[in-house]
Amino acid sequence: MTTHIGFCGYSYHTARYYSSDKTRMKGYLFRLQTEGHCEIIVNGRKLEVKKGHILLVKPGDFYELRVEADQKSGDYHLFCEGEWVEQWWKRSVKPTLTRINLDEKLLSLWRHIIIEKRRPSSESNTELSDYLLKALCINLERAVNETTSTVTRPPAVTQMMRYIEEHATNPLKVEEVADYAGLSVSRAVHLFKDSLGKTIIEYTQEIRLSTAINQMKYTAMTLEHIAENCGFGTYPYFYKVFKKKFGIAPGAYRDQE
Repeated sequence: MTTHIGFCGYSYHTARYYSSDKTRMKGYLFRLQTEGHCEIIVNGRKLEVKKGHILLVKPGDFYELRVEADQKSGDYHLFCEGEWVEQWWKRSVKPTLTRINLDEKLLSLWRHIIIEKRRPSSESNTELSDYLLKALCINLERAVNETTSTVTRPPAVTQMMRYIEEHATNPLKVEEVADYAGLSVSRAVHLFKDSLGKTIIEYTQEIRLSTAINQMKYTAMTLEHIAENCGFGTYPYFYKVFKKKFGIAPGAYRDQE
C-alpha cells in the first residue's frame, strides 16, 4: 500500500504569523507543538495549542494557524497521504487535539523524516521514507491511545512505565523512576502499585525476565552473560528471580526449549 509525504519540517515563530487554507485539506496533517503556544482553528473550532499537543487533521477539514506578535511557537509538522495512511486513520479514533508525552524516540523519527526529505531525489530512498512514516504514524497512535486511557491510569504512571521499559536492562533505582515522573519516591511507589497492581520492581523484573527468555531461546550466550545483559547483575540473583516466577531453574528451562 502506498504512502506519500508532501512536506515535513520544523517551524519556530517569534513574530506574528497567520496561515489559512481556503480550500479543504487534501491529505493528512500532523502537527506537534514542542515549544510555546498558538491558536489553531479546525472547521471553525478554536483550539488553544500548548507544548505537547498533537494535532491530527484529515482530508476535508479546514485548517488555520495563528501566532500572535507576543507569542513564541515551535512545532514539527508533516503532510501525507496514501492508501496505507487512510487505512491507519480509520482503524482507531483520532482526536483532533491530544496532549501527549514528548518522547525523544518520537521526535527522532520526525527528524529522520525531515532529513530524508531534504535529500535530492537522486539520493533519497522512498522505501525508507515509507517505513519511517509508518513508524511515526504507529507511534503517534500509541501516544494518543495511552493519553486517552489515562482515565484509569494517571499520565505519571505511563511515564514511569515507559522509563522502566527503556532502562530495565541497566542498573535501575526507584528514585530514578520517580524523578523522571516528577514525583517523590513514596508517591511514585504508591501511585504505581495502586494503578497497576504491581510494584515498580516487579514490573522491572517482568521486563528483565522477558528479555532473558528471548536471549535464552535465540542466542548462545551463557546464563551468566544473560543475567548481566538483562539487568540482574549476577547469575545467583537471576536464578532466584527466575525460579520464583516460573518454578524452574533457568538452565532447565533452556534445556526444555
